[in-house]
Amino acid sequence: MLQQLILTDGGFGEKLLQFFENTGIYQSFVTEGAWKCYIMIIVACVLLYAAIAKKCEPNLLIPIAVGMLLVNIPGGYKILYGAPVQNAAGETVAIGGMFWYLSKGLEWVIFPPLIFLGIGAMTDFGPLLSNPKSLLLGAAAQIGIFVTFIGAKMIGFSDAEAASIGIIGGADGPTAIYVTSKLADGLMGAIAIAAYSYMALIPIIQPPIMKLLTTNKERAIRMAQSKTVSKRAKIIFPIAVTAICGCIIPDSLPLIGMLMLGNLLRESGVVNRLSDTAQNGLINTVTILLGLCVGVKTYYEKFLALQTLYIIALGLLAFMIATAGGVLLGKLMCVMTKGKINPLIGAAGVSAVPMAARVVQKVGLEADPQNYLLMHAMGPNVAGVIGSAVAAGFLLAFFA
Repeated sequence: MLQQLILTDGGFGEKLLQFFENTGIYQSFVTEGAWKCYIMIIVACVLLYAAIAKKCEPNLLIPIAVGMLLVNIPGGYKILYGAPVQNAAGETVAIGGMFWYLSKGLEWVIFPPLIFLGIGAMTDFGPLLSNPKSLLLGAAAQIGIFVTFIGAKMIGFSDAEAASIGIIGGADGPTAIYVTSKLADGLMGAIAIAAYSYMALIPIIQPPIMKLLTTNKERAIRMAQSKTVSKRAKIIFPIAVTAICGCIIPDSLPLIGMLMLGNLLRESGVVNRLSDTAQNGLINTVTILLGLCVGVKTYYEKFLALQTLYIIALGLLAFMIATAGGVLLGKLMCVMTKGKINPLIGAAGVSAVPMAARVVQKVGLEADPQNYLLMHAMGPNVAGVIGSAVAAGFLLAFFA
């Protein structure tokens, strides 16, 4: 009777065999190219080390790395995304798993605008308003986006793919995800990893370029104290920017609108609970979900390809050109103002807030231990946030 229980259809033996066939160990042997899973697992562990041990963008790298780990465990993709079915186009896709639903936050571009809402609530545009010329430095840094777009086109990427790769130069992860989800969703994993990795490496990437393009005398320039900005100006600014950008580039409205709504909540002073929620609970929740969904986009079949290496190389180029563009315009403004502007602050024109501004402060202190550039650098830094959102709207207007 025991033998019959074990060997008959539906018996214990068959159940045991089914269990074994569902394990990742079995999948590793029967799935073609499954060894690549373990390469991705190693990459996930490297990202976790960078985030935890080196504190490189931990808020996003940890969820991204965990998502990468989950989806690349052999057999994990089917569990996370659900059972395979055929869509209307006859393609086999997964549907029904938890991440199939969560990933709609990326596909329907819900998460990035909500991130911008939180960023706006945490951002003080006072340094920009006290020195409006900073807006030009933020705009100059966006040159990295368009030069990289041309480079991607020369390699052979399509217009939409090149636009998605170029936006890495804006040094703004949510913006890169927003554009990629609309133009080239298949490149999401590689572009998001490149964008956030280089943002984390800004303290390493930027200083050599800043020092190469400036003299020690220029780096030691002390700037005059910023003017005080009235509360009325801070309230009018987000309303005016939303209206102007919306009229010129409507495709930028989801990002610009949410950024400025968050800032208006902060500056109005009458909705402290909403402002606090946007700055803390909302942005923290969305950051976790965004990171996980980006991580599970790095399935080895799509991620381990030659185009990923191209994207990583082009992303580095984008960051370098963006930094150089801001510094070079800063040098020009230094000459035009007869030495009143320290060209280093142009490097903060990339929108990695406030990391790029802190790098400017550090490099400035190396030239003059009494030179404090942080608040001056915050002007171009927040201008870069606006600039990257406008650039995203521009690219979408052309290629969506």
